[in-house]
Amino acid sequence: MSTTPDIAVENAIELAVKFHHGQRDKAGMPYILHPLTLMLRSSDPIVQQAAVLHDLLEDTVATRDDLIAAQLDPRAIHAIELLTHTSDLSYAEYVVRIKSDRVATQVKLLDLNDNYRLDRVAYRIEHAAQDAKRLQKYILTKQFLNEEIDQDTYLNAMPPFE
Repeated sequence: MSTTPDIAVENAIELAVKFHHGQRDKAGMPYILHPLTLMLRSSDPIVQQAAVLHDLLEDTVATRDDLIAAQLDPRAIHAIELLTHTSDLSYAEYVVRIKSDRVATQVKLLDLNDNYRLDRVAYRIEHAAQDAKRLQKYILTKQFLNEEIDQDTYLNAMPPFE
């Protein structure tokens, strides 16, 4: 049984709310606001599904089976899996993997833009060097995903930020 794109987006929102319930971002805000913000920045229902669930498998107890049970579009599920950073990959390898998929790339770009918005970025005096490094990593990643730098340049530039 397949669902319409609108129903699949609603199912994705319900899943995100359920599993991110009670989580807070570094600024203490409800974490769910971040994936909802990403979702609202796209009009593509497949990107919307992946955006609202982009951190689900990485940051909650949700599984691929939960995504399938929610009747999400298989392309969104694939993108969500690509967007899940596992410990067996460096950050740079993870990003190169993301770039192989249009939906995952679009979501990661939305994520990067939201993560380094000046009104949202966590820049803490006691962690200034770590926070600055994270922003530099995001900028390099955005340049790579936007094809402003090539893969070799990206991979060579990333080691200090891993």
